[in-house]
Amino acid sequence: MPKSDADRIGELQAEVAQLREAVASHAVVDQAIGMMVALGRVTPQEGWEVLRDVSQHSNIKLRNIAELILIWGRRGEIPADVRSRLEDALDRYGPTQVPGSDPGQPPARGAGAAAEGCGPPASAHPARTHPRRLTGSESPGG
Repeated sequence: MPKSDADRIGELQAEVAQLREAVASHAVVDQAIGMMVALGRVTPQEGWEVLRDVSQHSNIKLRNIAELILIWGRRGEIPADVRSRLEDALDRYGPTQVPGSDPGQPPARGAGAAAEGCGPPASAHPARTHPRRLTGSESPGG
C-alpha cells in the first residue's frame, strides 16, 4: 500500500533530523581532532586514532569523548579517567615533531619525547613520566 503524504513527510523530517545530528557530530569530532593535533603534536590521522583509542578503552562513544575534550579546552575540566586514557593514547601516538627541535633529527615519539615548555606540562606517573600530563584544573591554553 502506498505511503500517504503525511507518512512521507514524517519520514523526511526524521531523515533531516538524523542528517543534522550527523553534521553536528562530525564537526565536534573534527574540532577535537584539531585539539589533538595542536596540543599532542600528532597528525590528523593520529589525532583520530587517539580519540578512537580513548573511546574504545573507556567504553564512551567517540562523539562524547570529543565533546569532553572540547569542554576541557573551554573550561579546563576533564574527567580523571578520560584524562588518564588521553595521556596514555597521546604517549602511544605522538608527538610527530617537537616544536623547536632540530628538523634534521627523526621525530621524537613516546614517553621520552616531551620538550620542556611544549604542550601540557609533564609530571610524574606512578610507573613512568608522561610527556603530557593533563590536569582537570587547567585549560590547554594556560
